[in-house]
Amino acid sequence: MSKPTINAPARPSPGLWALAWRRLRSDRLAIAGLLIVACFLVTLLLSAAGLVARNWDAEVGVNYAPPTFVGAQSAEERGVEGMNAPEAAVPDNPRDPLAEVLRKLRAERGAGAAVAPPLDYYGIADPLAPEIAAIRAGEGKAAPAVALERRATLPFGADKWGHDIILKTIKGSETSILVGLTSALLATVLGTLFGAVAGYYGKWADDVFNWFYSVFTSVPYLLLILAVAAVLQQKGVLTIVLILGLTGWTGVFRLVRAEYMKHKAREYVQAADAIGASDLRKMFVHILPNISHIPFVQMSILTVGFIKSEVILSFLGFGVPVGVTSWGSMLNEAQNELILGKWWQLTAATTAMAVLVTSFSLFTDALRDALDPKLK
Repeated sequence: MSKPTINAPARPSPGLWALAWRRLRSDRLAIAGLLIVACFLVTLLLSAAGLVARNWDAEVGVNYAPPTFVGAQSAEERGVEGMNAPEAAVPDNPRDPLAEVLRKLRAERGAGAAVAPPLDYYGIADPLAPEIAAIRAGEGKAAPAVALERRATLPFGADKWGHDIILKTIKGSETSILVGLTSALLATVLGTLFGAVAGYYGKWADDVFNWFYSVFTSVPYLLLILAVAAVLQQKGVLTIVLILGLTGWTGVFRLVRAEYMKHKAREYVQAADAIGASDLRKMFVHILPNISHIPFVQMSILTVGFIKSEVILSFLGFGVPVGVTSWGSMLNEAQNELILGKWWQLTAATTAMAVLVTSFSLFTDALRDALDPKLK
């Protein structure tokens, strides 16, 4: 007589996110992109906490200090004019009365001092003479405490004011990434909410949201964000977030609406309706968890697009205000520096943006494939 076989308890089948992680970690490019994105996010947190790039606006280098591997530049390359050279300011003609005045001033202030012609020499009273005298009287006390020795070269150069390009790029990444993530979150929330209402209720609600969708998608995206920026007319990080978030919800809306139209007729929704579940509970407790991978993937895609959009807005002058740095404002400054042959700020900003966008795109593509039920 054979013994009855005892079946081992069946293991619960892995869920959607467990299967997605299993597929995602097998993609080496996606994991590499995820690690790079994580490094950028850690840098953002350290910069926001003041642990990294805290003194990015300190003038530690000379104007347009080149990278260390290029070498120091001469005074002429830094844009120093001849008036800074003491002897060059004195005219050669010994009969020139201006030369005599300048020689007397140099004798009083000491050899090697750069002296400009006084306004009184031309018969014009200097209205700022008392203020300048007071400033010069206090220079001897204040200057030693705040004087900084500017370096001729920096690891990756300096901008027009002598700011370290590496620290400036790190601080700029804080603004650009923060704008991209916050705007993508706002656009995803709006698109998911609008799509859920339109797809679940249909009829007139669907018609109203489809009309808004048609209006927003009929205008070219770049012109749309520029128009909203011109209407708001307030430069700031919050303004950029509102501009991008209020104009970028259309893609999420279209996909979420289609999923709600499909899922509202499923058996589990009908069962929830049979036990008396409310519409809000069916929409956000029963249906939304089953389609949550779509807003998640769309948010990742929007983050990449909004980082590039912030760069475009700041480059065109509609972005961050004066005193706030971002990759877009760095590119705006770099266009004038290229005329002078100063390429290092442009290279730093474009390289950092290209690395982040490429890594995020690789991770987003792999995540979308991992969460696609048709590929399982």
